[in-house]
Amino acid sequence: MENIQRVAGQKKRVFETSNLVKMGLLSALAFILMRLDFPIPGFPPFLKMDVSDIPSVIGALAMGPAAGVIIQFAKAFLYMVSGSDTGFVGPLANFIVGAAYVLPLGLVYKYKPNLKGFIIGCFGGTISMAAVGGLMNYFVMIPFYAVLFGMGIDVIVAMGTKVNASITDLKTLVLYSIVPFNLLKASGISILGYGVYKALQPLFRTNK
Repeated sequence: MENIQRVAGQKKRVFETSNLVKMGLLSALAFILMRLDFPIPGFPPFLKMDVSDIPSVIGALAMGPAAGVIIQFAKAFLYMVSGSDTGFVGPLANFIVGAAYVLPLGLVYKYKPNLKGFIIGCFGGTISMAAVGGLMNYFVMIPFYAVLFGMGIDVIVAMGTKVNASITDLKTLVLYSIVPFNLLKASGISILGYGVYKALQPLFRTNK
């Protein structure tokens, strides 16, 4: 009963005015960072790195997993209404993949708020992000992009083949390019996110 009451109290605090303001600021920052993407050598040009998940990591660590997911949703929504060239599908996929990372991280850290809990949460979030990202691209995103831009899936696969000769079809594109890309991205976000959070932790100390 005590644990249930504690979790209920944490959920209530997420929606306090001060936390709503912080989530709003973090969401706006995430949206800006999402626009500042850049290519990574060794990966197809359509895979671009950004650090827009860092604000949701900060939110999840400081205010709980619900805050991290809300920030991911707000970022994707802002991106969609600002004029996404993929309609709602791209932002929706970005939200699902981002939430798949930040939710396990936030859940573990909520019950084990120390470096060990963060590492375990990051490991779970990284695996989740890579798996969900791979499935989303295989079944939704790449087929959608092929239709949207009027090209065959083989054209997209060829972009991957140029940087990795082992990529010969959609499955190998996902396995040898998209999954490693998400593993790299999640690992980088984990390290940067924790560093930024520790630097900003005094601003959130009243929420603990």
